[in-house]
Amino acid sequence: MPLHRLTQIVMGVPNVEETASYYRDFGLTAESGTGSGSDSDSDSDSGSGSGDRAPALAPTRGTVLSTVDGGEQLRIVPSARRRLVELGVGADDPDDLDRVAAALTRLEVPVQRTPTEVAAVDPGTEVLVRVGIAPRYRQAATPFPPYNAPGAETRRGERAPGILRDTPVRPRKLGHVVLGSTDQAFSQRFFQEGVGFKVSDTVPGLAAFMRCSSDHHNVLVQQAPVAFLHHTSWQVDDVDEIGRGASAMLEADPDRHTWGLGRHFIGSNFFWYLKDPAGTFSEYYSDLDCIVDDALWKPGVWEGAKALWAWGPPPPPSFLAPEDLGALMTGAHDSPAK
Repeated sequence: MPLHRLTQIVMGVPNVEETASYYRDFGLTAESGTGSGSDSDSDSDSGSGSGDRAPALAPTRGTVLSTVDGGEQLRIVPSARRRLVELGVGADDPDDLDRVAAALTRLEVPVQRTPTEVAAVDPGTEVLVRVGIAPRYRQAATPFPPYNAPGAETRRGERAPGILRDTPVRPRKLGHVVLGSTDQAFSQRFFQEGVGFKVSDTVPGLAAFMRCSSDHHNVLVQQAPVAFLHHTSWQVDDVDEIGRGASAMLEADPDRHTWGLGRHFIGSNFFWYLKDPAGTFSEYYSDLDCIVDDALWKPGVWEGAKALWAWGPPPPPSFLAPEDLGALMTGAHDSPAK
């Protein structure tokens, strides 16, 4: 597909440095020379609003953090309330941008076009989506860990490599974001018909799992009473890295724990969720479904427990309805239109 990955997200929070410190602990690498993005800086909600005006294209630098394979993939900027300010999507060439701009225009969404980028705001999630020309990922293959199983003793006379690792866990790339939308149906149209995402699975009347790459999903849009960022998800090598990363995070602060270890049914990935100081969940994941041939994948419609997980502890109520949801709703109503 002409779209091929998420490039970067811009996360707005009231407490920039505290949140940036959390993501450094999480395993993202701080870029030298970037500002601390002090909490007193001006509010960076320039991409938000009702979607009835073209978005501004000038970004705020903020605090920038990187993944191993994706480079600069998280930028944290000041905001009156926690939210996703911008979402970057990679495309191959200018023809792809022309198609995106034309499709968004057909949806009557205001668009700004430059030679290397198309930008538009989804009114349901209030996120400024930037589709830009970007190189594709070149991920070095992770050695397949030798597992012993009944009748297949592939690892003999040695301990499992996963228990011998002692280096800090480093996320390989940004995998996906989950967004609350006040108009889930239109947000799905925005990403699917406008930007060019494809639907992998749906939860009827509630959510759509959509992809802009071979990953099962890169954006999940779910119905919500207010536009907000539910969680970000970061790929690590395997389930041992999930466990090691989460354990290190909890050793530093047990209150970071939210949900895990478990395995999702939709997407099939292992997961462990933690909560950052601003209130947004962050997920370590591995072994996500890969869709390289659309003809071989049949999108499913799922309800009940399968919409959430295959095994593991049940999700806490705070994961399904974040504890600050009421405050976010109040803040959204009190904030002036941008």
